[in-house]
Amino acid sequence: MARTKEFDPDTALESALELFWRRGYEATSMTDLVEHLGVGRASIYATFGNKHELYLKALDRYQQARNPQLLRELSQPGPALPAVRAVVRRFATEATTEGRRLSGCFVTNTAAELAPHDPPAARRVEHNWDHLETLLHSALVRAQAQGELPADRNPLALARTLLVLMQGLRVVGKASADPARVQDAAEQALALLD
Repeated sequence: MARTKEFDPDTALESALELFWRRGYEATSMTDLVEHLGVGRASIYATFGNKHELYLKALDRYQQARNPQLLRELSQPGPALPAVRAVVRRFATEATTEGRRLSGCFVTNTAAELAPHDPPAARRVEHNWDHLETLLHSALVRAQAQGELPADRNPLALARTLLVLMQGLRVVGKASADPARVQDAAEQALALLD
């Protein structure tokens, strides 16, 4: 009986995440995954399930790795508005940085490619957006309580505006070679906080 090649599932999942992120779901075949991961098809199925299940696990991994950074950035003690501004500007910078621009954001890519017709993917996208909106909303409520944000502003509506803008920055940054388009939009949105 042939022995199955041993592999590290965490390393393989990271590798699958990278491939799906770069190429998308539809453009990545099982053959591509076998070659990229260096793992046999049967081992992939036994460990992760089918391609769709592997994609969802990769999306979960992506969110688990990135959400704590946003939590740290937006919930640090002290003034809240500088943290909100820094996060929005970071999204804009990442959207226009050549090395990251073309891959975009894995969640945003999933929203565009799969969410309209794939309920499990749509739920994960919504969960991610709910999380980001909650973090932004909490930071803006703190900013308002600390006198950084005018009392007549609606923190929830502002959080939603920034969420939509940040996702849009990722899409436009991926498709446009003009960084000024993204940077100008981010700065105009941040002016809403003055």
